[in-house]
Amino acid sequence: MRERGHVINAFCLGVGIGVLLDPSMTVGTLRSVLGVGVPVVLGALLPDVDTSFGAHRVHGHNLLVLGAVLAFPLVYGNLAWVWLGVVTHYVLDLLGNVRGMALLYPLTRRFYDVPVGVNVNSPLADVVTLLVTGVELAVVAAIVRAGEAGVLADPSRVVDLVPAAI
Repeated sequence: MRERGHVINAFCLGVGIGVLLDPSMTVGTLRSVLGVGVPVVLGALLPDVDTSFGAHRVHGHNLLVLGAVLAFPLVYGNLAWVWLGVVTHYVLDLLGNVRGMALLYPLTRRFYDVPVGVNVNSPLADVVTLLVTGVELAVVAAIVRAGEAGVLADPSRVVDLVPAAI
């Protein structure tokens, strides 16, 4: 994906997740949207800093970078939503195009991909971005719903969600 696709994806996710976390449509929702959306957009752009040095989709697009971003809030207590932006960037680069990325760098420079995407110059690139974003939001909504139902704390309660889903 190009930068535009990553920003569209991150913006939609930030707004969607912010509303999922505070659906009251009040100032609290706006705070939630900004509190999630800004770090997610920043995280979505972070992997592409490798366009300024080294090789694109190598130095900033690997599991080592993801691990560092995931650990950052645990160690420093901030940047809690940036990891989600990085993850969605990786998902778009794996599913949304045909080039892939060097997930296992620095162990290997071999590129990995899921062969379902389109070329970044394709007129369908934005459509694929929105489809991937919709799936990501559905996954987050399911996790939020499971958390509200207590399933995350007690997985045996998953049966309580079945009637609501039908």
